Amino acid sequence: MKTSTTSGPGPVSLSTKLYYGFGSVAYGVKDNGFSFMLLIYYNQVLGLPASWVGTALMLALIADAFSDPLVGYFSDNLHSRWGRRHPFMYVAALPTAVCYFMLWNPPSGLSPSQLLGYFLGVAIAVRTFLTLYEIPSTSLVAELTDDYDTRTSMLGFRYFFGWWGGLGMSVFAYFFLLPQDLGGVLYGPGYRTYGAVASAIIFAAILISAIGTHRHIPSLKAPPTRQPFAFGRTLAELRETLANRSFFVLFISALFSAMAAGVSTSLNIYFNNFFWELTTLQMGSLSLPFFLSAGVALAIAPRLSIGLGKKKAALAIAGLAFICSPIPVLLRLLDLFPANGTDALFYTLLCFGTLEVTLIITASILISSMVADVVEESELKTGRRSEGVFFAARSFAQKSVHGIGTFTATAILTAIDFPTDAQPGAVPAETLRELGFIYVPVLMVLYVLAFGFLTGYRISRESHEEHLTRLQAED
Repeated sequence: MKTSTTSGPGPVSLSTKLYYGFGSVAYGVKDNGFSFMLLIYYNQVLGLPASWVGTALMLALIADAFSDPLVGYFSDNLHSRWGRRHPFMYVAALPTAVCYFMLWNPPSGLSPSQLLGYFLGVAIAVRTFLTLYEIPSTSLVAELTDDYDTRTSMLGFRYFFGWWGGLGMSVFAYFFLLPQDLGGVLYGPGYRTYGAVASAIIFAAILISAIGTHRHIPSLKAPPTRQPFAFGRTLAELRETLANRSFFVLFISALFSAMAAGVSTSLNIYFNNFFWELTTLQMGSLSLPFFLSAGVALAIAPRLSIGLGKKKAALAIAGLAFICSPIPVLLRLLDLFPANGTDALFYTLLCFGTLEVTLIITASILISSMVADVVEESELKTGRRSEGVFFAARSFAQKSVHGIGTFTATAILTAIDFPTDAQPGAVPAETLRELGFIYVPVLMVLYVLAFGFLTGYRISRESHEEHLTRLQAED
């Protein structure tokens, strides 16, 4: 039976955008920790082999990825007095925070195999519980408004708060929890304190967002008519929904970009600590302009959507980001980059990093808004609104292969025999050059593939408006 297709509850207020966006602080904090800090914490501080940690991170991501479509599907079809999305959001808050604390505070006295089992189990729990919040919460954008440009603006707030949450915890850790005179990124107690602070922030962000958007429940889209659960029918509906061509190319593009991100983020702290030989204070300082990057992306993404349309803007911005990413490492390999320990190195890295992050956030906002516009095109063909399924499937793509990217990063470290308990300045120069020579081509191949598939998206402003008109005529 066809679900409600009426337009959203009118213009979206600034407070709604803020509450919707603020929930992403939880995801940003979690994602920053998983992407940048867990590998070096469990490898260099707690002593597990890099290949073990990388495998566990990959398995946790894949397990989490398979929970995404299930959460998306059930949140699309849930019947409750609190609507389709909010019950999941409320349930997720406490267990996500508790498990995130446990991840950074493992029991003492565990053997390496016991520590690995603990790490894998808790990492899966963190990701699964946060999925219960993130997928339904993100999906709200396509219910709160059907406007082509307002969706971009709302997702701009989501990415803005996500980046501010992750960056805020990162800067806090580098500046206050991992002091250089106590070992910097190798200082174990700092990570345990990080876990306590981060878990409290995650809990608060989820609840504030859920409570802040609660008032919109009566005006959100209704679920389809309740039917007994049938596994075969569920699979058929998922297959029909995800067969959308525009979504398919976004899905495949996300696979390759997420794999590249997994390689890049997992090796980031290794490059900063050993390749560039930065101090923790410098690492934290490199992140400071990224707060501005998030603000710039929030401001320009809707304007690019209006001026160029989402596809053209996303292709232009993503292309620039993909080109910018490996340039510092490539120039160092060609002996065309400032020497370690110089102010010129720090400020050059600062400029490249700020530009790259601004481009990445802007492209991410535009591409997520493109996903939201698939909802109405799909509804015309299937008779179902599947916001949760679409955002979950894209999240599935990103998570499943981000884990492969993380595993690839650890495989690179293993292949070049990167030492455990390494110290900045003590890693052989040849090992560092091998790291760069493998990293650059791997990253570029993945980014070229991601860009190529992105060109296949076909929903424009005009076709989106046509979809809305046809849906309203069918009501």
